[in-house]
Amino acid sequence: MWLKKLKIAVIQKDLELLSTLLKNIPTLNDENEIQEAQYLLAQAKSEVQSLQEKTSNSMKQMKKNMEFLKSTQRPSTNKLDTKF
Repeated sequence: MWLKKLKIAVIQKDLELLSTLLKNIPTLNDENEIQEAQYLLAQAKSEVQSLQEKTSNSMKQMKKNMEFLKSTQRPSTNKLDTKF
């Protein structure tokens, strides 16, 4: 049952389910199940790393965008500007 849920989580890229499954790893006795679990866990690791990289790139791009927007804004003053 755990192995089927792991397959589903990897296919659907469901990080919450993966996290839950990793907290409750059962003892596997069958060599085929162990190999399958290793393969699926390697796939899950790869997916998580890919998502982390995408998130990191998105955050860097957002930071650049924010810096650009700040650089195009007129500097504000605390004084009341009475010049027209």
